[in-house]
Amino acid sequence: MKNKLIAYLGFAKKSGKLSSGEQIALEKIKESKAKIVFLASDASQNTAKRIRDKAGYRGIRVCEELNRQELGKAIGQEERVVVCINDRGFAAAICKVLEGEQDG
Repeated sequence: MKNKLIAYLGFAKKSGKLSSGEQIALEKIKESKAKIVFLASDASQNTAKRIRDKAGYRGIRVCEELNRQELGKAIGQEERVVVCINDRGFAAAICKVLEGEQDG
């Protein structure tokens, strides 16, 4: 599952449908442009709470399957704590991967 998520993140980055960084992600969440948010599994408690609260308020799914190194590697950077997908198509494909993993 992680490999599929990493691949989708890479494709989204290359096609300009991804934003990274906590402040940018918070802006995208507030504008309801973020369709799904990736929060590093090893994010600080304060960052995790802020992202979960803002996304939850707007009904945006938060995925915590990857750590900061995996998120960074997926988009060609060293480390990332918060990444958001701003495209419905990519978000739908990612949700299918996540739900498929939960089923089996």
